[in-house]
Amino acid sequence: MPSPWLRIRDEFPILHQEVNGHPLVYLDNAATTQKPRAVMAALDRFYERDNANVHRGLHALSMRATDAYEGARSRVATFVNAEAPEEIVFTRGTTESINLVASSWGGANLRKGDVILLTEMEHHSNLVPWQLVAQRTGATLRYLPVTGDDGLLDLSQLDRVLTPEVRVFAFTHVSNTLGTINPVADLCARARRVGAVTVIDAAQSIGHMPVDVRAIGCDFLAFSGHKMASVTGIGALYGRKALLDAMPPWQGGGGMISNVDFFESRWKPTPERFEAGTPNFGDAVALGAACDFLDTLGREEIRRHDGALARLAYERLSALPGIRVLGPKGERGGLVSFAFESLHAHDVVTFADEDGIALRGGHHCNQPLMRRLGLTSTARASFYVYNEEREVDALVASLRRTLKFFGLQG
Repeated sequence: MPSPWLRIRDEFPILHQEVNGHPLVYLDNAATTQKPRAVMAALDRFYERDNANVHRGLHALSMRATDAYEGARSRVATFVNAEAPEEIVFTRGTTESINLVASSWGGANLRKGDVILLTEMEHHSNLVPWQLVAQRTGATLRYLPVTGDDGLLDLSQLDRVLTPEVRVFAFTHVSNTLGTINPVADLCARARRVGAVTVIDAAQSIGHMPVDVRAIGCDFLAFSGHKMASVTGIGALYGRKALLDAMPPWQGGGGMISNVDFFESRWKPTPERFEAGTPNFGDAVALGAACDFLDTLGREEIRRHDGALARLAYERLSALPGIRVLGPKGERGGLVSFAFESLHAHDVVTFADEDGIALRGGHHCNQPLMRRLGLTSTARASFYVYNEEREVDALVASLRRTLKFFGLQG
């Protein structure tokens, strides 16, 4: 049987186009990945044949839709090695998943004197929700620092900040700016020693490497479908069932109740108590199809592919004049952020677009980290299964053209 990698780009129709007269080079995968034919076909099949509201209908379409929706939940549970499908709550994505934990678990368990521990590399999605719950509960925020341009967590400071007052430790698996792969299993083990609950932002790891919640030992893990070759508007929260069962709902409405009268309501068990209203069942099916697609490629093989491109880009970008490349030099996730001394990131991205190259420029929802590093913005190239070495070469050639235009390279 031929390797699914041999014609991988054929699975992504969007890549077969020109932008500004050049073949598209899509290097904005940390923002959203492109969608393979298999995922789009699964979504089309569902809406063409099975579309109906789930859980409440007794007719054939509703029962088929319910089976597809709950089948997707089981598929996602297997994908992250959860103990049971009931540990998977469907959400709109990483941001909503973390807000759910912060509002429901945090609102019920945090008090004045408690500490919420974060890291200095957190995306706003794993920072702002904890700020909000800290304001409501009187808990305080504390941060594990990063070491500088190499983009590593300063683990020498962990004992100082991870004290018995810490009730929750929330951190990213892979930094969306630095590309750092954090030692999440070790961090979870350290947190357990002081009785802290752990929350992992897996947005940048879920589609790029194996993610096993039992091996990691986390309490909660959040991710988005559109970062893993699926569609927007769907994601999931993994939570240990004992914790989910003890948490109050964070939204009310239909679907999540067992009984309602005029003055009080009683809730369905996990996970339905956290899925108020009509769920996003069609996109959940697409998420399950994305799990199948990625496992066909092999997640360890994806990790090696994406990491190799990122390391190659780091090496070749580092040779350009006046550049500052962020993150670790060795093992890293599939992205590289960089800044030029005399060029704004938006100029870099605009010139790259003229060459048909899609980059991201800005603070990447990492404003506190940017300030910590003395920057206002960076350009970011991020890689996925369909990217190739020639596209790294195209990026470097485009940057050299940009530098020459601004008189920064002879």
